[in-house]
Amino acid sequence: MSNTTTSYSGETFRARFGPWAVVAGGSDGIGAAFGEVLARRGLNVVLLARSESKLAAQAARLRAIEPEKPKAGGRVEIRTACVDLTHADVAERVADATTGLDVGLFVYNAGSGRNMGSFLDLPIENWTRQVDLACGGPLRLSHHFGRRLRDRGRGGLVLMSSMASLGGSAYIATYAAAKSFDTILGEGLWYELAPAGIDVVTCLAGATDTETFREDTGGSPHAMDPVEVAAGTLDFLGRGPLYVPGKANRAGARATWPLPRIPRLNMMSEINAKSFGLPFEARTGTEFGED
Repeated sequence: MSNTTTSYSGETFRARFGPWAVVAGGSDGIGAAFGEVLARRGLNVVLLARSESKLAAQAARLRAIEPEKPKAGGRVEIRTACVDLTHADVAERVADATTGLDVGLFVYNAGSGRNMGSFLDLPIENWTRQVDLACGGPLRLSHHFGRRLRDRGRGGLVLMSSMASLGGSAYIATYAAAKSFDTILGEGLWYELAPAGIDVVTCLAGATDTETFREDTGGSPHAMDPVEVAAGTLDFLGRGPLYVPGKANRAGARATWPLPRIPRLNMMSEINAKSFGLPFEARTGTEFGED
């Protein structure tokens, strides 16, 4: 059984999770940061995303990276595959793109723009795409790579969730719900896949300084560096099912667990209302029914 209190570094990391890693949503944001960290650690990387131009630009950046420790053949190898992660046949397309590669690590980090706003005022297509991207994509690809890693006898799965998954919130209702799927899926797979030698970690990221975050909120001086988020998540492989990057975020996550549902909903809604410049008023109600 995989040891859930072990951390991996250097040659141990490369031996367990290399020689190839696949990063879904690897063209920008936290996904691009995962590619950078993995390349520096000496893993070859396959980047998956929709935009061919963004993939090409990010691949060029990764090919210029010098691994932290010299590897046979010099720099790492970088490949790209232009795929839509919301399609039902995404696993088949990714399988074709990674045929013959010894993949030891799969990272699902794909996100979409316009994660926030009035549920009724935005078109339903905005929300259904979020669900397809945050639920269908990781489900299909975790199943595909989980089987490959089981046959291999070792490896890792990384799912990117969000602090938003800790509870419902106004203005990001669909995003929070979709991310809660990733959190619960990752927790279950952490337990279930350990006997197959597969380490699973789900990252509940807080505010992170990505282009999407800046577009949605205008940015924040407290937002974390994407590379710091990616590196911390990879360092947590083998240590537990859920990782929250940043001391302040961890304190916030722990503070929400004991809260009853309605106070937690009010707290999350107030935080997001302030972030997006939208109105907030606390709601009251009865928890679960009258005794």
